[in-house]
Amino acid sequence: MAERTTACALDCYDACKIIIEEDTFPKMTGDALHPVGNGALCALLNKSIHEESRIEKPRVDGVEVSMDEAIAAVAEAFKKEKSLLWRGSGNMGVMQEVSNLFMEKIGGYLTKGSLCDAAGDAGIEIGRGVNRVLPLEQIKEAETVVVWGRNVTVTNAHMMPFLEGKKIVVIDPVKTAIAKKADYHLQIQPRTDFYIAIMLARFVFMEDSQKDEWLEEFAPEFEDFYDFTREFRIKPILDYCGTDLGQMGHVLEYLRDKKVVFLVGAGVQKYTTGHAALHAIDSLAAILGMFGGEGTGVHYLSDSKLGFENPFAVNCKKVPKATTEFADFDTVLIQGGNPAESMPDSNRVRASLERVENLIYFGLYENETSKRARIVMPAKNFFEKEDLRLSYGHQYVEKMHKIIDSDIGITEYDLSKKLFDVFGFEGLESETFYIDAWLEQCRMEDGHYISPGYEVTPYEAGFGEECDDEFEFIEEYDDDFINTKSFTKVRTSKKNRVDDEKFWLLTPKTNKALNTQFANSNSIEMHSELGFAEGQRVKVCSPHGEADFTVKINEDIRTNCVCISSNTKDVNMLTPTLLSDEGDNACYQEVKVEIQAL
Repeated sequence: MAERTTACALDCYDACKIIIEEDTFPKMTGDALHPVGNGALCALLNKSIHEESRIEKPRVDGVEVSMDEAIAAVAEAFKKEKSLLWRGSGNMGVMQEVSNLFMEKIGGYLTKGSLCDAAGDAGIEIGRGVNRVLPLEQIKEAETVVVWGRNVTVTNAHMMPFLEGKKIVVIDPVKTAIAKKADYHLQIQPRTDFYIAIMLARFVFMEDSQKDEWLEEFAPEFEDFYDFTREFRIKPILDYCGTDLGQMGHVLEYLRDKKVVFLVGAGVQKYTTGHAALHAIDSLAAILGMFGGEGTGVHYLSDSKLGFENPFAVNCKKVPKATTEFADFDTVLIQGGNPAESMPDSNRVRASLERVENLIYFGLYENETSKRARIVMPAKNFFEKEDLRLSYGHQYVEKMHKIIDSDIGITEYDLSKKLFDVFGFEGLESETFYIDAWLEQCRMEDGHYISPGYEVTPYEAGFGEECDDEFEFIEEYDDDFINTKSFTKVRTSKKNRVDDEKFWLLTPKTNKALNTQFANSNSIEMHSELGFAEGQRVKVCSPHGEADFTVKINEDIRTNCVCISSNTKDVNMLTPTLLSDEGDNACYQEVKVEIQAL
């Protein structure tokens, strides 16, 4: 029986290769021969994506119209003076960006930054110069893996076989599934990852176990970094982090003279100072000599386009994605996203969307954004079009072949082509041209396309774009959210803390949904010691809004925290309109909440 292949376009590290036997779709399997997928596919791909009801017909002003009529309405909307394209991550194929070319032609705006990972990426680039992926093959060679703010079994399940036989340390405010299996779990306070990294680095220096030979060659400013770590008083810092010397000593036991990999998740950087958390973790890794060797390194979300010449790179003005003021524009195209639910501070975002004269929603599913749109354009899903999938978790590139024909929707390329034609613009190449332009920059190894940014042992030759610069240690930390001076001069007083009677809000991902796609939840998870009962309805309030949820007791959460997963309806009524200090990233967890029984 003939096979057809594609790749999963959902927003995930794994970017799995998919095999579909002829005439058996939607039945599919993972490619057991692929280096990453292990032959398995997640429930979101095997089930959810096929069960979700699609938008099948275009609408203009609430009335179903033909595709030609909808395109004419879209074109007319883009004749207005000021236009914005706000793109989500509902589809991670490279052809999503072809619409950039049209926006450049009309002098429109794009967005910069991220809702997800840009703060951490900025911190990595400060230290390393460039964010290279740590190949999974190197993770396989590690002796100790530190899972730091990353719920691997949920967000990166195909990583699990690479962790077999390792010593596992988890640093996380929640006792996740991987934490329960780990050799050691350090259950820290939220928003303290920077301090944990700084304290661990200080203890490494104090016991003289830093890698001097490597540091002299690649990071010679390490003594200045040691001085920086000594600015922070140990006892107050550890108290604030919710840990002690004994627990830190246990972590160090797994780091000494071992091949160590840090698997760092986006959870550590969902704050204004998120860049500093990654930069501090990288600095700890550097003094341990974890860069440029076999079986060592830091694995975060890498720059998937590294080494590519992007045919969709344009010179457009940009606004921060995480805090976009939609009402500043006459026409807004929302492509593959749902900002009315996924952006922080939903009350502000929805009010802003409702003031847009021409709000265009271009996507697969009905949601709070499509409900507010004047024009609704159904898109094709990734089984219905040609594309290419890069990965921010590994070096493999997959061609996405069209699997089925469908009368529903229009592709990003075809919409862009029709708009080019209506406006009389020239310069748009064929769809095949663009896909080939990406593929031709890859190299083939063992039958797999490999990203041009791939290095077998990243940073072996040094740091920076040309790989000959030194690692730059973190050397300052400014934080207005708490009074950090209290950690360096005097013992922290209660008045300098965030109100301890409120609860840290954590917004992790779940295996039942992908942010606001697929299954929605209405639960708030909390420790039983907070005094609420399973199934009880509560009102949760923050300075930004309020919403009602149903209590789910979870003894794996710290008593000063609550968890509301990112797929929960109205969770972003509680989250703040803030940009990270670096990277223009959303700061979902820079907030504490109050809870009231209903």
